[in-house]
Parts: sequence; C-alpha cells; structure tokens
Amino acid sequence: MDFALSLVFSYFLGCIPFAYLIGRLKGVDIRTVGDRNVGAFNVCRHVGLAAGASTLAADIGKGALAIVVTKALSGGGLIVFLAGGAVVVGDIWPVFLRFRGGRGVATTVGVLLILLPRETSITLGLAGISLLITRHSIWCGAMLFVPVPLLCLLFGETHLLLAYSMAVPCLSGAAHWISTRHLHSEAQRESKRFWIALEGSHERQNSNKIR
Repeated sequence: MDFALSLVFSYFLGCIPFAYLIGRLKGVDIRTVGDRNVGAFNVCRHVGLAAGASTLAADIGKGALAIVVTKALSGGGLIVFLAGGAVVVGDIWPVFLRFRGGRGVATTVGVLLILLPRETSITLGLAGISLLITRHSIWCGAMLFVPVPLLCLLFGETHLLLAYSMAVPCLSGAAHWISTRHLHSEAQRESKRFWIALEGSHERQNSNKIR
C-alpha cells in the first residue's frame, strides 16, 4: 500500500504545473510563448526574474518533497528511486496539462539534492557559473548533470546511486529532444539561450498587438 501511495503521490505532485500557474498570475500562458516549455527558463524569458525564480524553487521543491515523503512512508529502498522517477515523469507529462509539461530539469535537481546532496550542491554551483558566463541553457544542463556520476565515484557512493544519477537526467534529456524537435528554428535557438524578461514586457507586447 505504501508502495502504490508513494508512486501516486509523487506523480501527482510532479504534475503541479508551477510555471503555468505563475505565468497565468502574470497574464501569460507560458505554453504559447518562446519555446513553449512549461519551465523556469521560459518563465524567466517571458515573465521576469521573480516569476522565474519562484518557478525554479517550486519545481526543485516538489522533487525534494517527493523523496522526503516517500522515505517517511517506506523507510527507504527501491521505492525511493521509483518515486524520484515518478515525480520527474509527472513534471514532464502532467495530466493537468494534457501531458504537455516541462523538461523535468529542476525537479530532477530536487530529487538529487536529497539523495546526493554533496554532489548536487557542487554541480549547482558549476551550472550557475556556466549560465552566467555562457547564457546557454544546454551548457548549464550539462554542468548540472554530467559531473554528478564522477562525483559519486569520488565520494564513494553506491553503484545504485551512481546508476540513478545517470538514469534520471536522461528523462530530462529525452524531454528536451521531444519538446524541441518540432519547433521552428527561432524557437529552437531560444530554447538554448537564457535571458531575463524586463518587468512588464508581456503587457507591452500585448498592448502592441492590440494597436
């Protein structure tokens, strides 16, 4: 019973579309702008820094919460790893948005922060530096996840955690490929770039369209 409850809870927790909800509060349907991704980067680009940071924190939080609750219910074991996968799947394919969600990056970070706190904290710093220097989301994602298995080896983590640190980010990579392959060239380029929208820019865009 705890097994099924943990998986169902984790999936539906992942389904909460914070990017969509926060965008709507600002009058923007995040599914219709930029690269159409229901995620923190797209919110930053088209809504603003505060909205993007709130989305990022919420998505990381739901990944972490899924692991914490599952550990409390089950005490650990394989179910914790499955729950981590379920919350990421929920973020990518949320039932509330007809299975068109984000790419699971921030939610994966939340999962790994609980399971591999040292390794993930280090790669978060590396990813932040990469984003500041390159303004490139692909490089940022690479710095988030590629070094984690190497750090697992360095810190002597179990083989199961090592394998998991490689498997879960693959969900995000697959989601990125699926969600961008049919976009036109400009939207594909935007999916790789990072900037912060000026406050109120979407209101100005809407008013320009009306005129």
